[in-house]
Amino acid sequence: MTTAAGAAPRTLFDKIWAQHVVAEVPDGPSVLYVDLHLVHEVTSPQAFAELAARGVPVRRPDRTFAVMDHSIPTVKNPLAAADPSAAAQLRQLAANCEAHGITLWGAGDPRQGIVHVVGPEQGLTRPGMTIVCGDSHTATHGAFGALAFGIGTSQVGHVLATQCLLQRRPRTLAVEIEGGPGGALPAGVTAKDVILAVIARLGAGGGTGYVIEYRGSAVRALDMEARMTLCNMSIEAGARAGLVAPDDTTFDYLAGRAYAPTGTAFDRAVARWRTLATDDGAAFDHVIRLDAAALAPMVTWGTTPAQACAVDGAVPRPEDAGGDDAAAAARSLAYMRLEAGRPIAGQPVDVVFIGSCTNSRLGDLRAAARVLTGRKVAAGVRALVVPGSHEVKRAAEAEGLDRVFRDAGAEWREPGCSMCIAMNGDQIGPGQLAVSTSNRNFEGRQGKGGRTVLASPYTAAASAVAGTIADPRPYLEARP
Repeated sequence: MTTAAGAAPRTLFDKIWAQHVVAEVPDGPSVLYVDLHLVHEVTSPQAFAELAARGVPVRRPDRTFAVMDHSIPTVKNPLAAADPSAAAQLRQLAANCEAHGITLWGAGDPRQGIVHVVGPEQGLTRPGMTIVCGDSHTATHGAFGALAFGIGTSQVGHVLATQCLLQRRPRTLAVEIEGGPGGALPAGVTAKDVILAVIARLGAGGGTGYVIEYRGSAVRALDMEARMTLCNMSIEAGARAGLVAPDDTTFDYLAGRAYAPTGTAFDRAVARWRTLATDDGAAFDHVIRLDAAALAPMVTWGTTPAQACAVDGAVPRPEDAGGDDAAAAARSLAYMRLEAGRPIAGQPVDVVFIGSCTNSRLGDLRAAARVLTGRKVAAGVRALVVPGSHEVKRAAEAEGLDRVFRDAGAEWREPGCSMCIAMNGDQIGPGQLAVSTSNRNFEGRQGKGGRTVLASPYTAAASAVAGTIADPRPYLEARP
């Protein structure tokens, strides 16, 4: 994209930041206006309590939307089935939203689902916006060319009260990802594999202080669901946010969504959104490049998303990491009970989880069903499939995907965060190994003493059938 004569070229981030800065303080944080505030039941109670203690109202309830997702069980009759603390969180969110006139999509609402799935599918998430939520994976919404990031509970209260936030300007990092012809990814490789490869390249803290813009032919070729997966895990490299420039793929996705503009207003919005692309000649603070055409399906072997390797590769040796990383790798291998130098494929699996804000959309479920159709989950393996929203669930059932999962021996659940954070009994036991499409494999993340291997829906489904960590490509080769 070219700039107006005499104007300095700017990145996508530069443009969004400039449009939302209310005030700047030399050598201090800026006051940033927030277009959309998303709220859920876990990080909001204390924020609302602080407002009540100060007698402060919610400044823009029309720009705040709430969902029940973290604590809501993924079985029928959710409120009755929740544990007492989870049920209390859900009731408190409902009371707070009613008191302040905030739209809530809660238990029983056909729009309920995981916050980072529901926002985009309802058309709340749009290019050029600033979006915050008390959740680490708010970067998901950056797939639309929005500056979106997670905030803490005290900041949730600040946004509720002022619709603004104090933020220091981050640096910019371009991640250039090139694919094959037309940007195509290799067979069996998905956006989840790409982002695991990016995080392995950057390291768990390599993106700290940066906003990442994902660029290149492979990114442009991705659909919106895949772009959301890519941006979702930006935080796992330490980045503040992840961005993809909006284009026709973005606009086609948004057209007709409940909260998206309509008619001539949509046309005007598209014309404005087209100006958000990074200008030719704009400088980033740092650039890395990845050849996605050479990637294989990826899995994690350790206890951070950065500790990842190809599924057809070997568990790395700690000394290969060097320095402090070698010690961390040795600790991770000990926790995961994996032997360095041995193939990662073939490790026995106890549980497979397909869901979370990373991989619970319709395309993810279709991918898992492609592997599972006509096959059975291995004896002794528990497989859960948890759609990201009721809209996703209805669409999947209309296509018969639920029957595919049930026929294969998997559990078909109600929407929610579920096993991603070991909520309401959706968890693995001590020592069990789960192949999970979620975003974090920290110690105990999916259950105390549990071991988590992150993977794509293809790889997770293949592992469910094999009963071991499995390369999905042989399972896909037999499919049309």
